Amino acid sequence: MSIRLAVLFGGRSGEHDVSRRSAASILAHLDRDVYDVTEVLIERDGGWQVDGTPVSFSGALDVLGRQDVVFPALHGPFGEDGTVQSMLEWLDVAYVGNGVFASAAGMDKAITKRLLTAEGLRVADGVSLGPDDELSEADRERFGLPVFVKPARAGSSLGVSKVDHWSELPAAIALARESDSRILVERAIRGREIDVAVLQYPDGRIEAGPPLEIKVSSAAFFDYDAKYEGGAVFDIPARLDPETTQRLQDRAVQAFRALDCRGLLRVDFFLPEVGTGAESGAAGVAVRGSTAWTGDPSEPVLNEVNTFPGFTAASQYPQIWARAGVEFSALLDILISGARKETPLRAAVA
Repeated sequence: MSIRLAVLFGGRSGEHDVSRRSAASILAHLDRDVYDVTEVLIERDGGWQVDGTPVSFSGALDVLGRQDVVFPALHGPFGEDGTVQSMLEWLDVAYVGNGVFASAAGMDKAITKRLLTAEGLRVADGVSLGPDDELSEADRERFGLPVFVKPARAGSSLGVSKVDHWSELPAAIALARESDSRILVERAIRGREIDVAVLQYPDGRIEAGPPLEIKVSSAAFFDYDAKYEGGAVFDIPARLDPETTQRLQDRAVQAFRALDCRGLLRVDFFLPEVGTGAESGAAGVAVRGSTAWTGDPSEPVLNEVNTFPGFTAASQYPQIWARAGVEFSALLDILISGARKETPLRAAVA
């Protein structure tokens, strides 16, 4: 008997197109002898389609509720942030990937940093600014230049700017606030950019894949165009000594557990350039008054996590596992086999 599987994609966030690309790759690699696939699209305006036919919200819920598993291939707000996961919990249907808490916490970069710092992980030093906040002179002096300005709750590097001169800061803040009213300003870390993919198998085993190094030649940083328009080169496995590789993998699994993740996670690190001053004060609690990192200066700096990383042909997560010997179709089978509900539905008390 085939498994009834709905692939849910699109969404109302700025990552709508990326979600559609991820879903296209997923749909192309599913074994149709194993899965009875239904395509469920959330349009930019919040409308719904099932297999290309417009339906009402209640009609879409009915379709989703009849599935054995839902694969939410959604990125950003209204999809990766716990909202859709809450809906699927309410429908009492199993779904691929992270649950409500991990999705919500992982989407909010400031909250993520606080949780990971509490676990002893090193994070990029920064401050969170609300809608009416400005970067203080004390923070400017503490960070120095350059800094990065980014929305607190967005992905795919949307709204992210590198600021090399303080005169550029107002425009960078305005751009970030187009995606989110709350933003982060972070000290730039000079060093190698390394991603680690974490995968949980259906038996509960958690593994980290070979580290991937991002090399960008045509952009100032790994921005949206570099991610999706071919402006970056991925080196898998990254050319690292065994000790550093193991440390990165251990930290990635530690982050997975700290955020109560399930299924999958991509963890993005910087390896600071020790001895150049780049590592000085490069980490701490991501709130005002944070203290500089006082531990091992070679400790990786955890930059961000992604609770549903890109699944396009160009995306890091599938490429990492392919290099580890887990091809795309097998990766999907593992994730779908491990799909479950976060909390069993309890019968109402009479």
